[in-house]
Amino acid sequence: MDNLSPTRIWLMRLAFVGLGLLIMFFHLLPLDTLPRRWAPPDLLTAFAFAWSLRRPDYAPAISIALVMLIADLMFHRPPGLMAALVVMGSEYLKNRAVGLRDASFAGEWLAVCLTLAAITILNRLVLALMAVGQAQLSLSLIQMVLTMLAYPLVVLVTQSLLGVRKLTPGDADALGSRA
Repeated sequence: MDNLSPTRIWLMRLAFVGLGLLIMFFHLLPLDTLPRRWAPPDLLTAFAFAWSLRRPDYAPAISIALVMLIADLMFHRPPGLMAALVVMGSEYLKNRAVGLRDASFAGEWLAVCLTLAAITILNRLVLALMAVGQAQLSLSLIQMVLTMLAYPLVVLVTQSLLGVRKLTPGDADALGSRA
């Protein structure tokens, strides 16, 4: 029941925001000034999905929206678009979390991969409809695939280092039907 204490829940919510800010900090460090031919995985989205599936109460929509909106502003993306898409994707995964709780990791990974593909397609579609300049399709696809491949590592870090594990059925009942 220690995992269900309000103090623990709020500390983990703050940890999620802190983790997002830490990822942004390292992403913005000028370690290499030459343009890359590949795009790194979107670790913010991967962690948001992992936390949403494992402990939905640790990553409320407002926290995900705040972190992703800050990322939009810091990474010079259209403000709010990726934030809205990631919030919609994480809420979709939260709604599926109860069904995926008993599934194998492969089922969870497939759900995340399909959600990432939908986000990538919707992002490019909205940017194209609004006539906003965007990265090459190959870069978007590389980032999507690398994020999909990085997801198991993100889950490993989330579980082993950060202690964010899937809810047991008893814990889910104690939190209510949503979690």
